[in-house]
Amino acid sequence: MDILSSRILLRPADLERTLAFYRDDLGLAVAREFGDGDHRGVVFFAGGGLLEVSGPGPAPGRPGVGLWLQVRSMDEAVNDLAARGVPLARQPAVEPWGLVEAWVDDPDGVRIHLVEVPVDHPLRRDTRTEQVRGG
Repeated sequence: MDILSSRILLRPADLERTLAFYRDDLGLAVAREFGDGDHRGVVFFAGGGLLEVSGPGPAPGRPGVGLWLQVRSMDEAVNDLAARGVPLARQPAVEPWGLVEAWVDDPDGVRIHLVEVPVDHPLRRDTRTEQVRGG
């Protein structure tokens, strides 16, 4: 499986309280914000990595932390996992925010989000040139 980038996912019991903690108390800079309601989230810069705080808290008995692994090709990743005997917790699907995600659970129940960013998704845009043209 070809991993391009990663981030830690937190699914807090109180989204607003947790966002305020990482943004205001720790002072982490915001990399991006997305969605609304149950699909609202903020991705923070955290040194050499990213920390995403989003969505509702975990289901009872599940950890409130997960991994976000960006793959080059979802088809190749799913085929590789199947060849290794790793079951998917959820088949690939296009999320409301436009990313293709499949899920795998580690032995302790930590959810791993395998993510493919489609070619036309805003995450693939180089906003540096847009800022120069617009500003």
